[in-house]
Amino acid sequence: MEEAQVLLQKYYGYAEFRPGQAEIVNALLQGKDIVAIMPTGAGKSLCFQLPALMLPGTTVVISPLISLMKDQVDTLYGLGISATYINSSLTAAQVNERMYNARQGRYKLLYVAPERLESEQFQEAVEVLDIAMLAIDEAHCISQWGHDFRPSYRAIGPFIRRFAKRPVVGAFTATATDNVKKDIISLLSLKTPQTYFTGFDRPNLSFTVVRGENKQDFVLNYVTVNHNNSGIIYAATRKEVENIYGLLRKHGYAVGKYHAGMSDDERKRNQEAFIYDDSKIMVATNAFGMGIDKSDVRYVIHYNMPKNMEAYYQEAGRGGRDGEPSHCILLFGHQDIMMQKYLIEQSVVDSDRKAGEYAKLQSMVDYCHFTGCLRHYILNYFGEKTTEKECGNCSNCNDTNELTDITIEAQKVFSCVLRVNQRFGGALVAEVLKGSKSKKVLQLGFDSLTVYGIMKENTLQEIKDLINRLIASGYLSLTESEYPVVQLTEQGVAVLKNQAKVWQKVAPKPQKTVNDNALFGELRILRKQIADRENVPPYMIFADSTLKEMSEQFPVTRQAMRLIKGVGETKLERYGNEFIAAIETFMLEHKVEAPRAVDPSPDSFDAEQAVKVLAEKKKTDEEPSHLITLQLLKDGRTLEQIAAERQLKLLTIQEHLMRCGREGFELDWSVLIPVRYEALILSKINELGSDKLKALKEALPEEVDYVSIKATIAKYGKKTE
Repeated sequence: MEEAQVLLQKYYGYAEFRPGQAEIVNALLQGKDIVAIMPTGAGKSLCFQLPALMLPGTTVVISPLISLMKDQVDTLYGLGISATYINSSLTAAQVNERMYNARQGRYKLLYVAPERLESEQFQEAVEVLDIAMLAIDEAHCISQWGHDFRPSYRAIGPFIRRFAKRPVVGAFTATATDNVKKDIISLLSLKTPQTYFTGFDRPNLSFTVVRGENKQDFVLNYVTVNHNNSGIIYAATRKEVENIYGLLRKHGYAVGKYHAGMSDDERKRNQEAFIYDDSKIMVATNAFGMGIDKSDVRYVIHYNMPKNMEAYYQEAGRGGRDGEPSHCILLFGHQDIMMQKYLIEQSVVDSDRKAGEYAKLQSMVDYCHFTGCLRHYILNYFGEKTTEKECGNCSNCNDTNELTDITIEAQKVFSCVLRVNQRFGGALVAEVLKGSKSKKVLQLGFDSLTVYGIMKENTLQEIKDLINRLIASGYLSLTESEYPVVQLTEQGVAVLKNQAKVWQKVAPKPQKTVNDNALFGELRILRKQIADRENVPPYMIFADSTLKEMSEQFPVTRQAMRLIKGVGETKLERYGNEFIAAIETFMLEHKVEAPRAVDPSPDSFDAEQAVKVLAEKKKTDEEPSHLITLQLLKDGRTLEQIAAERQLKLLTIQEHLMRCGREGFELDWSVLIPVRYEALILSKINELGSDKLKALKEALPEEVDYVSIKATIAKYGKKTE
């Protein structure tokens, strides 16, 4: 191994091997087949590249993606190692030239796609080469139980058996369950392979699951504070990628996108811009990232829940490959489950494999609802047992909420599951517990059950979340099917028999700390002032029920305000900041403390803080919000910079300034009204009236937007109906 150590230093610049690398390299050099299961960032590629330098002849590397091949070949070229690839991106002439050079022994490594192995012409061409080793990257693709099954990988076994002089075979993957590992060994016909498992744990990665937040707000808030860091945002569909990309572009971020609907050239440009730090953010489907050797990715956000844990851990593992801290954040919404079920239905035909995919999806759902250590959940999923109770580096372990005895609530759920004969899904169980009068509940006669309505004080979503937590914790189980049925486990039976208790961390509901009538009265006064200003009835601003809920919940952020019934996006944009300011003033005057306020430092901002900022941030500024915006403008900031700094939408900042103008403050109106169009806009307002916004927009040049029209109305005191 001394020669390997020398080459390690010479070509890669490392004085020492990482854990497991030396043993794998040594086994391959001794001619032993191996299966290496190493997490992303553990240095799998080096384990076959280094032996390739020392073995005679050429090493053939089977790799699933064109981008992965190119990236690795470019990296090897930069290290001074001769390598090339053959794939569908090349012309026939280029393929022939590279095969000729391979026959001349000019490459130590030849990368090919698995589909190439099915070509009789390629098989004949390879037979004359001196192949010392065959390395299969992403070997889990050979198994139908793997998270990225590729039928073309099944051609590898027959390809190996064609060799008169069989090369040593190395199979490499970042994620493999026991079933996948058995498939790899069997389908590749490996000979008494040595199995190497370096452990799945990546201590530098922190894991966070965010449930129930507005995803767009979270992303904007997070990237604002982490604008100097590189990050990847994964989404489930091309449409979602385009939406997120457009949102970030609109807010002035240097961002790239990557999905299968783009041209090869466009994907290549965006990928290189990200690699070279020309853009800090990449928004992509799961096609992006395999083989991308960018070590300084500081965060990976999953905008949608992936279909299984293997995919999630591989994608999350693209963060922190340099060993430095990186945040892995999963934004969970219940609609993600339906999306992944739809994708399974569309892509999987075989019934056994479909059942397996549904089982994996349920494990992912369980992860999103798990109340214990997220890292341990991941490691246990892959069969790696842990002894510590907490990792101290995930959102659950760092949750400051105390354990709560929820045995009674759990027993209500378990009893309902039994009363419906363990034949229905969680949604119906929740409806029975809530006392729903849905058509199905009444048709089945479940309204006559003793458990009907026993949790009516909870919202339907709260009951569903409780059921999901109990499934994730092993008290309930689900059948493996498209429409899974909830069943009681032995662990749940023990609780029902009062032989065990259920303890979980549950965030307490906000407590009312002041007489709500006082705030309610002040909010009604504000509503009347706004209604008079806009010449509309007060109820058109907000209903009394909405103001009452505001007076009970004290929403002091846009995210918290959005959760109030009756506050839609349009009203939030128009009136949200004024009501937030009024609530904050009331809280200051009455010494009402906002729940768990946090003021994050940009240098230490993490995902948990992002959630708190969105849900609980309490501003310390006594000055009204719109005047703060005006002062920042006077300090020389652009509207986009103000929006990013204050974590507000650009439209909100523009509304702030229009309000300042209406209230008589000195304002540079040119930031809102194009100077060359101001006279034209004003003339059209005088002609058509200030209440005809749509007609005004149609009568003006396309580049004049609604903000410019509304600002002109505000500047000249024109009254809108």
